[in-house]
Amino acid sequence: MSTPTAPPPPPAPSVEGKRPVLAWALWDWGSAAFNAVVTTFVFSTYLASSYFVDPAIVAAAGDDDRNPELVKALADNAALVGNALMIAGIVVALLAPVLGQRSDGTGRRKLWLGINTGVIVLAMAAMVFVEGTPSYLILGATLLAVGNVFFEFASVNYYAMLSQVSTRENIGRVSGFGWGMGYVGGIVLLLLLLVLFIQGFGNPDAAGLLAVPKDGGWNIRLAILASAVWFAVFAIPVLVRVPEIPAQSRKVRIGFFQSYVVLWGTLRSLWRDSRPVLLFLVASAVFRDGLTGVFTFGAIIAAQVFGFSSTEVLYFAVAANVVAGISTMFSGRLDDRFGPKRVIVFSLVGLIVLGTVILFIGTSQPLFWVAGLGLGLFVGPVQSASRTYLSRATPEGREGEIFGLYATTGRAVSFLAPGLFALFVRLTGDTRLGILGIVLILAVGLALMIPVQNRGAAIR
Repeated sequence: MSTPTAPPPPPAPSVEGKRPVLAWALWDWGSAAFNAVVTTFVFSTYLASSYFVDPAIVAAAGDDDRNPELVKALADNAALVGNALMIAGIVVALLAPVLGQRSDGTGRRKLWLGINTGVIVLAMAAMVFVEGTPSYLILGATLLAVGNVFFEFASVNYYAMLSQVSTRENIGRVSGFGWGMGYVGGIVLLLLLLVLFIQGFGNPDAAGLLAVPKDGGWNIRLAILASAVWFAVFAIPVLVRVPEIPAQSRKVRIGFFQSYVVLWGTLRSLWRDSRPVLLFLVASAVFRDGLTGVFTFGAIIAAQVFGFSSTEVLYFAVAANVVAGISTMFSGRLDDRFGPKRVIVFSLVGLIVLGTVILFIGTSQPLFWVAGLGLGLFVGPVQSASRTYLSRATPEGREGEIFGLYATTGRAVSFLAPGLFALFVRLTGDTRLGILGIVLILAVGLALMIPVQNRGAAIR
């Protein structure tokens, strides 16, 4: 069966000036509501807290945070969150490339970015119903997984738009600026949530300047609802200010399932004509899954292993976002000058070293602050340089298709980080040793990245 082909697409509309770049980057700014608040520092740690442990176990443990039954119950909850995210990854792997390919062909990137962002916002808003009792844990994990699925779908369209607001000469700086904006947005939002909903001000039963009751996790749930509004507001500029690409005229109209035939043709073409790009996709799939593990389980480890309170987790989050935002914006210049591969390799080495250090620092909070902020230096540059590497290699008009494939290759191994984290935790009963699985994944990704071409790779 021959693969349906399309004629070369017409040029994308030119986008000049700084306003479209800012409008595009504000989606990154707003997405901190999901990345920083839901996935990393607030909602995931809420699900892994004693709110969702049998009250009898909590009462028996009293003030003993190292009570074996309590530690095991908390570890089981963390593993359940990992399993939910693993299932979400499988869904993304199956659907992302086809959805990205079809958004190219219809010229509706902004439409699908808007739809997927809307579903994320609705999932976040629904988290207000996740009461802090064990019976609501599965609902919370399900909403977290749904949010992750549609965040990946939205990211396919958003990343594809990078070429619409940048040139080959400044793409590293534009990408770094966007990712840095995400971290800065995270700082502002986390500070607002801390002051309004989470920080204690002498009242043991309420939190924040709004004096929201803590009973049933109401203060956390309302913080997530506020974050949903934040994301919705800052997603608007990219939908209004950045022009849509024109639809391609396909010789053959293809259905949803036929799109997988096109996908298979793309993979064969990459193997035949653009093998360096295919190798990058494989390498990035592995190390990006390790990064997902850092984001998803970092705050859980801080809370369960190093005894951080929910307020202390947010203080750490703000500091980590400051470090990550600065390093990511700076790394964009290094990307343009030295190439994305060098930025990625250097950053992965830093992540592996510091991740290993955390295994050997006991329960010292000061040492975790040092190592954790060090991790923040390297996480953003890897992500930003990865999307610039692929964007540089992608011909105009195929960005959605290729970034959909990028999402799929990442999610094809997305069971690794949550799966190995859950495995090590279940085998040992110690949440800390979940770090070992994440470090191993990052090391494999680094090994695969070393032979990847730095510059000049292009999809033909």
